[in-house]
Amino acid sequence: MAEKSRVSATIDEKTEKLLDEIMKNSYYRNKSHAIEEAIKLLYEEMKRKK
Repeated sequence: MAEKSRVSATIDEKTEKLLDEIMKNSYYRNKSHAIEEAIKLLYEEMKRKK
């Protein structure tokens, strides 16, 4: 397993509700896992647009 780094993020209430909804209906272990996967998807999308 890769070494993990701790980061801090502040999100608005609407985004938090979206994240809570994702957590109810997904396979993610926790919010950190969901956010990590979202960043990977965003990165891949950015690479495709270049």
